[in-house]
Amino acid sequence: MLHILYIGAGGFIGAVSRFLLSRYLNNLLPAFPLGTLVVNITGSFVLGFVMYSISLGKSISPDMRDFITIGILGGFTTMSSFAYESFRLAELNQVMLFALNAALNFVLCIAAVYAGKELAVMIAR
Repeated sequence: MLHILYIGAGGFIGAVSRFLLSRYLNNLLPAFPLGTLVVNITGSFVLGFVMYSISLGKSISPDMRDFITIGILGGFTTMSSFAYESFRLAELNQVMLFALNAALNFVLCIAAVYAGKELAVMIAR
């Protein structure tokens, strides 16, 4: 039961963090869902870093791992927001913004996981 509370607390932290960061960034560039893009890249980086740090021998309890990965990052990353915002761009015939949003989220999030892995490897040396 305590394990579930850790995940729930992490989800709260992640969701509130996502809301605040997305709101701030979307005000900077209202025509493009910059907040979702940055949240997805950041979440991908942190997930890559945490998971590869663990696989490289960093000791972290299962409770802490799940608090961070399932809780915080699960509440923080925004795949459903990405899908909705992408659909809305397409629906509004903003084809270039739709393509840019989809490509950037896909490529940069995968690159962020790789960057997180590389940071974990560098620290493990």
